[in-house]
Amino acid sequence: MGNLRTLSLALSVAVVGVALTSCDNGSQAAAKAAADQVSKAISALDVSQAPLSGTDPSAAQTRLKAIVEGLGDVKPTVSAGQANTSNGATTVPFDFRWQLSGRDWHYTTTARLAQNGDKWTVEWSPELLAPGLQPGEVLVAQTKAPARADILGAGDAKLITERPVLRVGIDKTRVVAKDQDASARALATLVGLDPADYAKQVASAGSQAFVEAIVLRDVPGRTPTDEQVTAISGAVLLPDTLPLAPTRTFARAVLGTVGQATAEQIQKSKGELEAGDETGTGGLEEQYDDELRGQAGVTVYAVASPDAGGASGSPSASSTASANPTPSAKPSASPSAAPKRQLFTAAPAAGNPLRTTLDPRLQQIADDALAKIGPASAIVAIRPSDGSVLAAASGPGSNGYNTAMLGQYAPGSIFKTIDSLALFRTGATPDLPVECTPSLTVDGKTFQNATGYPTAHLGTIPLRDAYAHSCNTAFISQRDKVTQEQLQSTATSLGIGLNPGLLGAPGFLGSVPADATSTEHAASMIGQGKILFSPLAAAVMAASVEKGGVVSPRLVLSVGEKDQPSATGSPAASASTSASGSPSASAPASASQPALAVAKPVTAAEAGTLRDLMRGVVTSGHAGFLMSVPGAPVGAKTGTAEFGSDNPPKTHAWIIGVQGDLAVAVFVDEGGLGATISGPILTDFLTKAAQ
Repeated sequence: MGNLRTLSLALSVAVVGVALTSCDNGSQAAAKAAADQVSKAISALDVSQAPLSGTDPSAAQTRLKAIVEGLGDVKPTVSAGQANTSNGATTVPFDFRWQLSGRDWHYTTTARLAQNGDKWTVEWSPELLAPGLQPGEVLVAQTKAPARADILGAGDAKLITERPVLRVGIDKTRVVAKDQDASARALATLVGLDPADYAKQVASAGSQAFVEAIVLRDVPGRTPTDEQVTAISGAVLLPDTLPLAPTRTFARAVLGTVGQATAEQIQKSKGELEAGDETGTGGLEEQYDDELRGQAGVTVYAVASPDAGGASGSPSASSTASANPTPSAKPSASPSAAPKRQLFTAAPAAGNPLRTTLDPRLQQIADDALAKIGPASAIVAIRPSDGSVLAAASGPGSNGYNTAMLGQYAPGSIFKTIDSLALFRTGATPDLPVECTPSLTVDGKTFQNATGYPTAHLGTIPLRDAYAHSCNTAFISQRDKVTQEQLQSTATSLGIGLNPGLLGAPGFLGSVPADATSTEHAASMIGQGKILFSPLAAAVMAASVEKGGVVSPRLVLSVGEKDQPSATGSPAASASTSASGSPSASAPASASQPALAVAKPVTAAEAGTLRDLMRGVVTSGHAGFLMSVPGAPVGAKTGTAEFGSDNPPKTHAWIIGVQGDLAVAVFVDEGGLGATISGPILTDFLTKAAQ
């Protein structure tokens, strides 16, 4: 009987225990639900409707904004853990994650909950937002910019690196108020700015401000001189450094530039960039900005702000403004004169250098050769043995566009190199007799030779002579021996139409359609119709001839210790181009077909025959001017491509050249004849390259 009574009592206790546990679980679930609401509200930085106790939610919202304002325009990710009740107190862990300038600040706080009937609330406290945060304290983030890495060229030469500059402007503490307008206008006139605009900037700046007018490279012989600047009352020159190329124009379209982040760049960075940060714009500086820029250092402080109010109070507008620097402020010293405690720190991580194949000397020669060319222009130099892009210059007429690597233009007669290879593959030889007539009509469309074609080379001539003097009608007469599809296939044998997978940057390697009408096919035989090349593609074609194999161009070798990155370039270039190759918002970026595979690589024997043809252009054709270039023998092919609807039509001027382990393409938009316009530029480049 005693055993039965004991068993009955045990069962009763067990039943009661189950009932108590169920009640507790339900209570904890309700507490967890309240905590979830608050954690989501903090994640949105809006607790005005959250279930809080200890203060009015609107007052808590005002205080929350004041506390986090110094962290910038970012929001935390907050999640609530499981509720736990111990000794009559219910708590829930709050997991916080902030992304501050790309650095992860992760911590856990403890939320205390209160129950009133069946309603649960989270007790408001500054410690809910950050560990140990006290009433009257706010959070402030201080950032430290990392060292931006260099872009390196061949032999690890520094292409873009920190170089000395001078920041020129008016220091308002050094000129009396009544003279500030005159000083601003005088300085603006000296450095080439609008005097009225700059004077307005100076007038609107604070009384202690330095108002920058211009940044000058600190190089010998610069203008304006120190004396010219300091002769103006209040004008000063402040030494600094900036990531710069050797000159303002050096490979600018390829490398890009570095400057302060724009509002648009800051918005797109998702918290990684702040006002005042340096970032890349255009070219490799922008493409590899994350790697080059590194990561900013971040330190978060709890700053005592006596005027900020208590845990449940709300600060006045003036005290909030004085206690919390704006998110764009990047203090170089203490973010506040008030006492502070460090809550989090992450040291800056320097960027990784970007190694490229650009040869500083050849790049400068190319830039100089184009300096006075009015229309869009380009020079691309490639080392055939390994595909290294040694120079990629776009002239001032390109207006900052990367004509060298992304331009899309009809190649004209340089395409006869591909015609010739296609004909050789049908059994032709350089001695094939062809008819060079003054004109040739195909289905009602009349084709002619370029202006000034020598009459002595009309009639029945060998193919090599037609190539040397660039007889259009002779090549068009062979159109029935080579299909359009064969032209496309043969083009891939010389690197045209492929994906520039090893380039490490956007690039266009040309486009040859597989289908064409009768007149379009005839036009294709002279590099017109729908055929498009970039100067890079033209240089690749020449390099493939010189190497005796398909050349894959490469520009970027590595980022830091990482080998050449995966391809980011494709025929669908990052900027679109119009029919004449200039940037256009409406023109398609891609050409007539996706990137192709190599159908049949050029053989050593085929390349040898093509090199003989190119040498003949110099020894007996209309590129005899290249005979004067010192060093190894030069081979070449000129090209002139008509475009537009003008009468007479405008033309693109091309020339490709090979000399030893160097292949070069020169292009001038609206340039007249390739031999007379682009030819002298190639002569100048090769002559100086050989010195």
